[in-house]
Amino acid sequence: MKFIAEIDVMPHKKLLDPQGKTVANNMKNLDLNGVEDVRIGKHIQMTLEADSEAAANEKVETACKKLLSNMIMENYTYSIKAAE
Repeated sequence: MKFIAEIDVMPHKKLLDPQGKTVANNMKNLDLNGVEDVRIGKHIQMTLEADSEAAANEKVETACKKLLSNMIMENYTYSIKAAE
């Protein structure tokens, strides 16, 4: 079966996000007032083959932990659905 995983990788909330801070500080230059915080991360879409949804979950977990995120500085969330 084919599955599609939607993965979001974000910096830990307690860590400084300099890229997000820069964007937030420049929002006022675009007359976008009231923006208090911006956090910038990665969105990854992955299509994969697996025998079951549980097997797909296992593959995505492994990819996130070993390759897609830096577990010291980032956390991740994902959802998986069957491909059409």
